[in-house]
Amino acid sequence: MWSNEDLNANTSCLVSTGDSTLDKLISQWISWDKNGATQEQIKSLVQEGRVEELRRRLCSRMTFGTAGLRAAMGAGFSLVNDLTVIQSTQGMYMYLAKCFPDLCSRGLVVGYDTRAEECSGCTSERLARLTAAVMLCKDVPVYLFSTYVPTPFVPYAVKKIGAAAGVMITASHNRKEDNGYKIYWQNGAQISSPHDKEILQCIKENLEPWAESWKEDLVESSPLRSDPLEDVCRWYMEELNTVCFHRELNTSSPLKFVHSSFHGVGHSYVQRAFQAFGFPPPIPVPEQMNPDPNFSTVSCPNPEEGESVLELSLRLAEREEAKIVLATDPDADRLAVAEQCGRCSWKVFTGNELAALLGWWMLFNWKETHPDPAESERMYMLATTVSSKILKALAQMEGFHFEETLPGFKWIGNRIHELTKTGKEVIFSFEESIGFLCGSMVLDKDGVSAAAVVAEMAAYLHTRNVTLNQQLQNIYETYGYHISRTSYVGCNDPPTVKRIFSHLRNFEEENVYPETCGGYSIAHIRDVTTGYDSSQPDKKSVLPMSKSSQMITFTFHNGIVATLRTSGTEPKIKYYTEFCAPPGKSDISNLEEELKKVTSALVEEFLEPERNNLIRRSV
Repeated sequence: MWSNEDLNANTSCLVSTGDSTLDKLISQWISWDKNGATQEQIKSLVQEGRVEELRRRLCSRMTFGTAGLRAAMGAGFSLVNDLTVIQSTQGMYMYLAKCFPDLCSRGLVVGYDTRAEECSGCTSERLARLTAAVMLCKDVPVYLFSTYVPTPFVPYAVKKIGAAAGVMITASHNRKEDNGYKIYWQNGAQISSPHDKEILQCIKENLEPWAESWKEDLVESSPLRSDPLEDVCRWYMEELNTVCFHRELNTSSPLKFVHSSFHGVGHSYVQRAFQAFGFPPPIPVPEQMNPDPNFSTVSCPNPEEGESVLELSLRLAEREEAKIVLATDPDADRLAVAEQCGRCSWKVFTGNELAALLGWWMLFNWKETHPDPAESERMYMLATTVSSKILKALAQMEGFHFEETLPGFKWIGNRIHELTKTGKEVIFSFEESIGFLCGSMVLDKDGVSAAAVVAEMAAYLHTRNVTLNQQLQNIYETYGYHISRTSYVGCNDPPTVKRIFSHLRNFEEENVYPETCGGYSIAHIRDVTTGYDSSQPDKKSVLPMSKSSQMITFTFHNGIVATLRTSGTEPKIKYYTEFCAPPGKSDISNLEEELKKVTSALVEEFLEPERNNLIRRSV
């Protein structure tokens, strides 16, 4: 392959690999990258002759998924590193300059979490500083947080400050090797089409780093850089009053809460949110309260995984006689909740179950403060289409509006913005993957505010001698049982994923979807990837077509709704099934058994894990 002497010479004179495209990309990387660690990674791969690995790292680029740009940290154009973050910010600057003539007065908000990758020296903080440097070198003011913050603080700051956009460096609950680049527009919602496509195009047109883009010291020296941390924290905690309804009751509640921040950013912010609600601070899990980019006490930094990753929280709660456990994910935008239901037994709520409780709670307090039934005409709740239909059931009986969006909180955030402009009020929104937004002070999911709201709901119910789980059953008895199952299979091979979904669209013959699953008859099919919906007169999906991801929904004659979709943040095929029973139908065991059969058949017949070498989720 290439010698050290070759690699350290003028890169245009390097020995060829036999692939001119790859040669050019290698040359560009070594010429452009000024991070010695990541430059050395590429040089080592070249010296070792690892051509396929070089192609994997250099021959593709990150694209926007449901949560921005996200990938492993390391050297290469397809990964997250100093160079790709600089390129992304240069492209974003060019696009923002087109959209905002006043960009140099409005500025950009930049936040970060606590992720780090030892080999490359890549940390979220360093990537945030480089993001700031690119903007500062173009005389754009940057509101760069001086320490790590929850993801929702960035969109909140964008709106409060009136910035043109915001960037959060985070990979949320992903594995420790990953990081990401999440962009918010001026309205405080994540970017969606056409902004994502236009920014990608501007990135491609501005790949070579500007000389000033590497000047990280601009963060200290530029008068255009300011720290919004103190103001944003104060504004945010004050505005929590909009979702706090029983502060006097909270101050006297005997309930004790345990909180885990899952080695991320949430500890101090959840403590302050509790104080804003009148509660004493929750008891922190000491092993998980401080940032740790290795997530050393959990197998997976995702509290959605349930009891297996909440072990430390549950044991601490038992020792402290705390009845409720709250866990925020590493960037504190999602919330898991568990409630003790026996001496050593815990109920870990699913995202859909928590949404039923929070939806009921927000509705209950809305009605208390808006006694005129006509007010409900301007009140909305939102959910992603793969989430439980429980809010739809509430809306049908209580007379307010409910809408579904495509998966991803960017769709919810932008829809809230549109509704608010017309005088509507969205009081609750959620996605089943434990993402909740109470009120609309932030246009993204928010685990910090949700934690305080859950605590207040639990404290109120406690005065009625009702537990969270008992109230959940009350909701189901009133509005109909909504029993759901959500899980996933892993797949690291994109062609396999494409083949699986292509097979579903051509099940037994071309352009024919399956008509049954596990012996159960399918009533209609919606495929938002292609824009098809057999239930509509024109066969066109009401939800926007989304070609960039795979998602097919099957509605069965027995009332079960099942969806298969690719994750926008991880190499997974996720599946969602729900039995939506009408009020009064309480034969739970029969409903659960039928749902179990359909879910199992959906996986075995449509995904075929063994044939396709899919990785089943470990329980």
